[in-house]
Amino acid sequence: MAKSSERSAARLAAVQALYQMDVAGKGVTDAMAEFEAHWIGQEVEGITFPPAENALFRQILAGTVAEQGPVDRHIDDALAAGWPLTRIEAVLRAILRAGAWELAYKRDVPFRVVISEYVDVAHRFYGGDEPGLINAVLDAVARKVRPNDFGEKKGRA
Repeated sequence: MAKSSERSAARLAAVQALYQMDVAGKGVTDAMAEFEAHWIGQEVEGITFPPAENALFRQILAGTVAEQGPVDRHIDDALAAGWPLTRIEAVLRAILRAGAWELAYKRDVPFRVVISEYVDVAHRFYGGDEPGLINAVLDAVARKVRPNDFGEKKGRA
């Protein structure tokens, strides 16, 4: 399996683990161990979960949990007024948190790659407007946390 597909699978697994933690109240250590032992690279109930880059999976999951306060504030700032992250459905919340963490704290990955990867994750779960929401919110987060990456000149007309 190509390295990029293992990285994509790591992002997908991290989103799934974050979702499970959110709805089932699991801790990060338990979720990480369960996914690495029973989900990643396994077949579960007829669904094959692809092999993933475990180091990236761990990094995203642990980092998102450790920095959840700042990550959530970045997302809340990007969402429409009156729609805090707590009102967003749990899978979308997990996608936004993982993507925002990666934008803010994993600067070795270009912001366009991060946004594209999480839009792709959204397409795995949704067929409607949700991937567009992920794109718009993560773009706004990227512009806030990586302003120099956009090459926009300030103070010029």
